[in-house]
Order: sequence, then C-alpha cells, then structure tokens
Amino acid sequence: MTDTAEQATSCEHANHGYITDKSRYLARLKRIEGQARGVHRMVEDEKYCIDILTQISALTSALQSVAVGLLEDHLRHCVTDAARTDADIEGKIREASQAIARLVR
Repeated sequence: MTDTAEQATSCEHANHGYITDKSRYLARLKRIEGQARGVHRMVEDEKYCIDILTQISALTSALQSVAVGLLEDHLRHCVTDAARTDADIEGKIREASQAIARLVR
C-alpha cells in the first residue's frame, strides 16, 4: 500500500467527520450541480460572457465553501483523533497541509 493510500485509509472510522452534516453537504452539492447545469445552459444559449463568468464565480465560491467545510470536519475529526490516540499525527498534519495546498492553487 502506498503512503497516500495508507493516509487515505488511516481515518477509517465508522463515521467520517462530515457524517453529522452529510445531508447538508448533499443538499449543497445538489444546488451546486444545478448551478453547473445553469452555466451549461447559459453557454448553449450564448448568454453574455460577463454574466456567465459571474455565475462561474458563484459556482467556484460554493465549491470552495464545501471544500473548506470538509477540511474543517477532517481537522476536527481525523486529525484530533490521531492526536488523541497517538496515531500518525505528523502524517495527518501533512495530509491536511497538502489538501490546503491543493485548495489554494
């Protein structure tokens, strides 16, 4: 198993950190999906470029909000659990730092 695969499975709990807000995340992702379809329709209908860009900006912001929420849940659940159980806390911190780096690119 690779280090990345080990990290991904090392937080295999009965419940992931986001599970308490799962329905909220799913509802938000469904709205985002609708927004993406709306942008698709705007392009099909040849709407004004700036209007499309405005909608893309809103869509990007919505996705970033979900990502930050999931990251926060991961820090509160998996990272604190690793710290509490003396598990690979350095690996969890590295994993979270890499996720943050991907988000800010």
